[in-house]
Amino acid sequence: MATKRSLATKLGVVAGFERPDAALEQYPTPPELAAHVVHLADLHGDVDGRTVIDLGAGTGMLALAAALRGPARVVGLELDGSALATARANERRVAASAPVHWVRGDATRPPLAVAEPATVVMNPPFGAQDGNRNADREFLAVASDLAAVSYSVHNAGSQEFVEAFAADEGGEVTHAFAAEFRIDAQFDHHTDAAREIDTEVYRIEWE
Repeated sequence: MATKRSLATKLGVVAGFERPDAALEQYPTPPELAAHVVHLADLHGDVDGRTVIDLGAGTGMLALAAALRGPARVVGLELDGSALATARANERRVAASAPVHWVRGDATRPPLAVAEPATVVMNPPFGAQDGNRNADREFLAVASDLAAVSYSVHNAGSQEFVEAFAADEGGEVTHAFAAEFRIDAQFDHHTDAAREIDTEVYRIEWE
């Protein structure tokens, strides 16, 4: 198994959004965070030989991180056609050997049916925009239907909500850790060149 550091280095070529949409909270997942999440998933046997689904894949950071760790296949589901075009270009840059299927669709109403146990990896909207309130709840609901296990990034302070939601859906949070999420200035309302926000990552096993 390659190291987490080498995985992050390979993901350094992944391009972000050409025309990010603030309403969709299109912030690219930092390569170090994607590497951390997928490395943890791999250590738990949740990637190698499995179907991995990235809900709200954006330009493909988490999907491609998984594709570099020997899954049976990866599915990247994304609503934004421009982001999907960038994700396909990123796939060529990363040169992953695992098959990656890019699907355009709403991650909260996925046009997918998966027969075998799957792993979901996702960085859902945090609900910072008015139109996205409870967006991470909808993503978790989909993960509970599609996946045997999921890894998701949430805003800091989400533990009570995530644990309660998982329990209500017959799931269990098995691991949680804090992580910094670097956001570079990309919208007019950003006043700093970059800022770090506090996030939390959860591993949930679903029945």
